[in-house]
Amino acid sequence: MRKRKVVVGMSGGVDSSVAAYLLKEQGYEVIGVTMQIWQQEDDDVASENGGCCGLSAVEDARRVAELLGIPYYVMNFRREFDEKVIRYFADEYLAGRTPNPCIACNRYVKWESLLQRSLEIGADYIATGHYAQIGQLPNGRYAIRNSVTAQKDQTYALYNLTQDQLARTLMPVGAYTKAQIREIAEALRLPIAAKPDSQEICFVPDQDYAGFIERYRPGSVPPEGDFVRTDGTVIGRHKGITHYTVGQRKKLGIAMGHPVFVKEIRPETNEVVIGEADELFGRTLYCNQVNPMAVERFKDGDRFLGKIRYAHKGEMCTVRWVDKDTLSCTFDEPVRAVTPGQAVVLYDGDYVAGGGTIIGGE
Repeated sequence: MRKRKVVVGMSGGVDSSVAAYLLKEQGYEVIGVTMQIWQQEDDDVASENGGCCGLSAVEDARRVAELLGIPYYVMNFRREFDEKVIRYFADEYLAGRTPNPCIACNRYVKWESLLQRSLEIGADYIATGHYAQIGQLPNGRYAIRNSVTAQKDQTYALYNLTQDQLARTLMPVGAYTKAQIREIAEALRLPIAAKPDSQEICFVPDQDYAGFIERYRPGSVPPEGDFVRTDGTVIGRHKGITHYTVGQRKKLGIAMGHPVFVKEIRPETNEVVIGEADELFGRTLYCNQVNPMAVERFKDGDRFLGKIRYAHKGEMCTVRWVDKDTLSCTFDEPVRAVTPGQAVVLYDGDYVAGGGTIIGGE
C-alpha cells in the first residue's frame, strides 16, 4: 500500500519542524518545503527581512530536514506573495483600512499556491505548524477547530480557508501545547528547539508600515491632513492616514490632556477622526467577502461567538443578511474598536463557523 505523501510548509521554526516529525512518525511520506517569499535579491537584506521565510529560515529548515531524514526543497512564491499579500497590504492602508496580511497569506499563498504545487508533485496533503485542528462535521463540511491550548490558538487567521483546502490539510501541532512541542524538539535535539516565535509582519520587520508603503509605492502615501472630532472640528494635524488604525492611542502627536483614540479614518477627505474612549464602542458591525466554513450558508438569526481581532476574547452575536453580499453581526454587549479591513470570525463552540472582512460598524 502506497504511503500517503504530505508536503510540510517549514518556516524554520519549532512548530513546523515538529509537525514534520510527527507526520513522519504517523507513517506519512514527508517532504519539507520552505516558501521563498522575500522580494529582495540581496542576500543580506533577505536574511534580515525575510521573517519566517527568509534565508536564515531556509538554513534552519534544511538542517531540521537533514536530521529528520526527509527530502527538502525551496519553492519560489515571490510573485504570488507580492500580488496577494504585499499589494493587498498597501492598497488597504491607502484606502484607510487596516489589513491582516497573515490571513491573506494563509488563504492565497500558504494554501492556494502551495497546495496546487504540492498536488502537481503527487502529494495527497499539505501540512503546517499552526495551533489548530481540522474536523469533519456531521453535515459533511470541514472546519477549523480550536487547538488544545487557548494560549497559542491560531484559528482566527485560518477562517478564510476553503473546503477543498481543508480536506487536503493536516495540522498535527494542534493536538499539543507549546510546551509539549518544545519538549519534543529538545528530545530530538533539533537545532531550533529554543528558537523564539516570530511576532512581526514578516515583510515589515521594523513595524514602520507607512515607511514600507512609501518605499513600495513611492509617492502614493497621502500627505498630512487634519485630526477632527466627529462633528468635523479640527483639533490638529496628522502625518498621513497610513500611520493610523482605529483604536490607536499612542503616537498621535496631539495633546488633549487625557487619552484619546482614533475613531475613524476618512481617506476621501484625508481626515483622522479622534474620539473619547466610550466613543469606540459599538453593537453592530458589517462584513463582506463572507466565507462560510462549518455551515454552508449563514441564516438570519444564527448565533455565534464573534471575534473582531486576534486577541479579542469574543462576544456572542446574532447575524443577519443586509444584502446578498453583506452580513451584519449584532453583539450582545458592545465591542471596542471595530476596525474596517480586519476580520470578524464566528465560532460555533470549538469550531470556526466562518467569517468575513469588516467594512464598518455602528
